[in-house]
Amino acid sequence: MVSREPQITQNIDWVTLMLYIACVLMGWLNVYAAVYSPETQTNLFDMSTEAGKQLMWIGTTVLLIIAILVINYRFWDTFAFVIYGITILLLLLVLVAGSNVNGSRSWFKLGAFSIQPAEFSKLGTALALARYIDYPNVNLTKLKDQLSCAGIIALPALLIIASNETGSMLVFASFIIMLYREGLPGIYPLIAIVIVALFILTLIVPKFILFGVILVLGLLVFFLTPRYQRSVQNVMIIGITAVSMIAIVAGVDFFVNSVLQKHQQNRIKVLVNPAADPLGVGWNVTQAKIAIGSGRLQGKGFLEGTQTKLDFVPAQSTDFIFCTIGEEHGFIGSAVVLIMFVFLLCRIVILAEKQRTRFARVYGYSVAGILFFHLMINIGMTIGLMPVIGIPLPFFSYGGSSLWSFSILLFIFLKLDSRRVGMFTR
Repeated sequence: MVSREPQITQNIDWVTLMLYIACVLMGWLNVYAAVYSPETQTNLFDMSTEAGKQLMWIGTTVLLIIAILVINYRFWDTFAFVIYGITILLLLLVLVAGSNVNGSRSWFKLGAFSIQPAEFSKLGTALALARYIDYPNVNLTKLKDQLSCAGIIALPALLIIASNETGSMLVFASFIIMLYREGLPGIYPLIAIVIVALFILTLIVPKFILFGVILVLGLLVFFLTPRYQRSVQNVMIIGITAVSMIAIVAGVDFFVNSVLQKHQQNRIKVLVNPAADPLGVGWNVTQAKIAIGSGRLQGKGFLEGTQTKLDFVPAQSTDFIFCTIGEEHGFIGSAVVLIMFVFLLCRIVILAEKQRTRFARVYGYSVAGILFFHLMINIGMTIGLMPVIGIPLPFFSYGGSSLWSFSILLFIFLKLDSRRVGMFTR
């Protein structure tokens, strides 16, 4: 008897699907609100506006989703490295044939539309990592496998840096969440956290104080260590750690002033002291916080935002879309959006833990990590807790590249998960 192919919606996780649909529709309405003008009163379906174009992107995304659900789930495992190679090729091509947008050569111009390969490189990297880690002998406690994973992540990240798209490059740090889940020693995330903490503290605390604190902590660790554990090796570890921390603190000024570009330096300065130049480099963050704060508890109402309508908020339909949410829907609306994202992330993690293959689990955690990083950075920068980095809010920000890439990321995982469910229901 010939077995019949299951329907494309069979075994799909409907909770995740409903959360996705809600995010996309709310994003579309907020894009419309962000670009709405009381004078022209354009409608939702006007293709000359960003809201109309976003609707077109949503329509094409539906076609992509159908294609993903139709394709056999083994396709993504089998061709993971091929897809990764294609995204690397696109990153190379954009350096040569790409268009320069806001100082970044990271876009392909296709008439009135633009495509950003960096958005899709996260998909390729997630698939490649899942495929590599799925090999039977891969063990992330081994240095060889750690370096291999680092190389898979570093190659697209370096190409994105070459195109001067720092924000998209930083997203690749999100893969450490998945790597830690798969056995990467905790010392690596700890080192990353310490470096970031020292970097931030150096910007706001005098160096001599930090030097003193590091030396005192080093001495405390030494004297509190039992005598029988004070081997030469342990003493050297304490000393090297203290010296490394001092070197990081001492090198922050050089990194900020000599490595970062001028606009990146300004973003760091605004993060440390937003009030230093509120009419200059601090304008974006200042206006974003004013817009969100003006929404108060219930917001000003749909299409009633004054900060966005008068164009005080920059990039209000893309990177700063959360300002529109905060101003027009207030604390309640902002909380609803955050709760939706939290539920979506938790759902992805729960499903990832249920996977019967390591490939699907690794990929699921990669998707969760990427979405979490975007959420944290995008909302953090609008309220002054993160530097201003040009990355979109998933499913909300205007743009075809981001909507396509996030949707493809998510629905490949849902396709893999539907196979897992199908194993139990046969």
